[in-house]
Amino acid sequence: MEPRVKAQLWVQMALRLGDKDGRPGMVLRRGDADAGGVLVVLRNREGGVSVLSQTRGEGGELAWLRSTGDEPVDQTKADAYVARQLKFDPDLWVIEFEAPDLLPPFEGKIV
Repeated sequence: MEPRVKAQLWVQMALRLGDKDGRPGMVLRRGDADAGGVLVVLRNREGGVSVLSQTRGEGGELAWLRSTGDEPVDQTKADAYVARQLKFDPDLWVIEFEAPDLLPPFEGKIV
């Protein structure tokens, strides 16, 4: 099982990678600095949105789930998904990136 990084540190790293990769990002909602989960909102130029949820694989490795489905959704559906998740877990971080291909600027397995 890989070691876990504090949520705030991980978010800072992801934002720096986004800036370096030409995929600017921002924090939409701050969660728990130590143990909060992360939702990643990816937005393409056509207005399509995809939300990735942080999860763990069988061996405990970090992975990402396309929570809004394989196809891009509109802003209303993405916002509704995020709102539902925040009701269950108020410690979540929500970050957003410009992502023309709806892929995150950080490495990670998408399941």
